[in-house]
Amino acid sequence: MRRLMFAATAFLLAGCQTSDPVQGQAAAAGAAEVAVAPASPTAASPTPKAVRKVKPKLKPEPKPTPTASVTRMASRSGFPTEATTGVPSGTRLTVVTGDQVFSASGQIIEGKDFRGFVKVRGKNITFRNCIFRGRATSDNAALLNTEAGVGTVVEDSEFVPSNPSATIDGIWAEDTRIYRVDVHGSVDGIKADSDTLVQDSYIHDMKWFAHDPNQGGGPTHNDGVQSFGGEARVTLRHNRIDMSGLKDANAAWQSSARDSLAEGNLFDGGGCTLNFSHQVLNGSLTGIRLVGNRFGRNSFFDCPILLSTKSFLAENRGNVFDDTGKPIPAPQRHD
Repeated sequence: MRRLMFAATAFLLAGCQTSDPVQGQAAAAGAAEVAVAPASPTAASPTPKAVRKVKPKLKPEPKPTPTASVTRMASRSGFPTEATTGVPSGTRLTVVTGDQVFSASGQIIEGKDFRGFVKVRGKNITFRNCIFRGRATSDNAALLNTEAGVGTVVEDSEFVPSNPSATIDGIWAEDTRIYRVDVHGSVDGIKADSDTLVQDSYIHDMKWFAHDPNQGGGPTHNDGVQSFGGEARVTLRHNRIDMSGLKDANAAWQSSARDSLAEGNLFDGGGCTLNFSHQVLNGSLTGIRLVGNRFGRNSFFDCPILLSTKSFLAENRGNVFDDTGKPIPAPQRHD
């Protein structure tokens, strides 16, 4: 697994039929059907964090527990909510216990409640109507990791750790299309690497920890979405990414990925809500397009967008405050 370190930006302001289970850990031994139970949800520093993390040692948290059901709205015309994302209410799920690896290409995995970590190593694998809960661990992990797969698709699924810790994220994604997911309760929502699309999804209520071994023992620096240096072509389209209720959230989107697009999203929270940094790159960060996004007013530094000194927007239009529809201010610029 690729583990990189994301260089910190200094701030000058005072901002989911299972297959290929790991080592025979199959669902059959402990499989059970449950009705879907999407979870209910549970200022800020703008400093970007170190992200591809070291292995900490944390105590296991309690056993997985079902969560409360919600009613899905028929309409998806507005910004995503818990009612328009995740597993549709009434879906029957089969519990799958233990870590799983999916390697056979072209599979469709549907209606699973994963109580272990899931990795993808095949091509064109689809997850639909699943819940990803993970398990207790002291290692760095994602509930779903698609970084070794090609052409993965995730639809109408929920990501909520059963045992939250400072080392667990929702999704680590590469060459992945993600639609209508509900991500909450992890440190970061999605690590979005090259050729990842996140669309019509709700990322919210991340989990803050006072002590994070990946931050030298300091507090977590949570992001809704984070994209690393050396990555490119990340697209965020019509999502609600809300970090506004989280202590010391870093950003709704922290990115060093070139040629990336945010279009028609609702963003809120963080030190600066969108934070673009060239500092882990050998050169400038270019090709960033921000089109028709709406912003809340809960960034700690009243800062919708921050650009480092060598980060440049190729397009910046139609970005407004959600409450008034008036244009947001020009991006702040500093390292």
